[in-house]
Amino acid sequence: MMEAQKYVWEGAIPLQIHLHESEITSLPPPSPALILAPRIGYLPLLLPLIKPYFSSTLPPGQDTIWFDYKGLPLKWYIPTGVLFDLLCAQPERPWNLTVHFRGYPSNLLIPCEGEESVKWSFINSLKEADYIINGNCKNVMHMSQSDQVELWHSVMDGNLEKYIRASSKLKLGTVTTDEADMVGQVKAGKIPVRLYVWSVNEDFEDLEDAPEVDNWDQISYINRPLEIHKEGKHFTLHDALKNLLPEFFGGKSLINDEPCIEEGEDAQKVSSEDVGSSTGAEEGKEIFNQPVESSCNDAEIKLVRIQGIEPKMEIPFSWVVNSLKNPEHFLHICVCVKVPNLNAA
Repeated sequence: MMEAQKYVWEGAIPLQIHLHESEITSLPPPSPALILAPRIGYLPLLLPLIKPYFSSTLPPGQDTIWFDYKGLPLKWYIPTGVLFDLLCAQPERPWNLTVHFRGYPSNLLIPCEGEESVKWSFINSLKEADYIINGNCKNVMHMSQSDQVELWHSVMDGNLEKYIRASSKLKLGTVTTDEADMVGQVKAGKIPVRLYVWSVNEDFEDLEDAPEVDNWDQISYINRPLEIHKEGKHFTLHDALKNLLPEFFGGKSLINDEPCIEEGEDAQKVSSEDVGSSTGAEEGKEIFNQPVESSCNDAEIKLVRIQGIEPKMEIPFSWVVNSLKNPEHFLHICVCVKVPNLNAA
């Protein structure tokens, strides 16, 4: 488990960042910036790397950084790796993003005041996870200022050892479904899960033919805590998804029972032979429990991706949670679902 966690924390996405043409004031225009962005990080935290690169060509004004992908403004409180998994069904390397320092789309994105906004979004998600796991958020609320700073810096620096040391004081536990594994571990009751369900009407066989996400209305954001139930057998990812999204899994088998292995970056090193195929290794006000419109008899799960991995469905869910959760203790799952076109004649 520790090895898998290490690969997740070391996972990075190669970005090719272009300055939006409306903000270029010099000739020749600047070439794109090439950056490795941590999967567990957040796009606004790249400002110290990006701003110096483009500063000489920016127009006068106050900087408020934001990004778009093919014209779609990117939600800054979603981890970079989740954005990549969600918006690139066929992974694009490098990932071509456009950066803006002017014209913040406040009608589409909640305000971001730089690192402080990202930090408090992270802390708020951590409080939410604490509440789901322990029934209250006292552990996070009672953190000392120095512990909070150490925890946040460990995330910013991608320092897993420092993070484990700082987060152990929160007593958020290790998930297990095996009583023999309980020695020296704290058992979590409910699992904080954040689902991103991308609904499409068009069918596709290959990921390269998947329709693009061009509007956030196509994505359902769902916070749906999950309690692991043991019924004399291992609780698998298949079991978890059927509990998390019963709208789509009315007794049907899920995809990836016979997964194919693809070459990828990031978390592909996470025992892909045992886990599944790999294509790579905040909390905003818009993320909430909400129903997902579906017809479980006709809906089809086309893709399930976690930390860049398309896992086998029989993998123990406890391993998935402990190995692939993000630092704020949420497991982020991207799901692509083909649903019937109800408007079709």
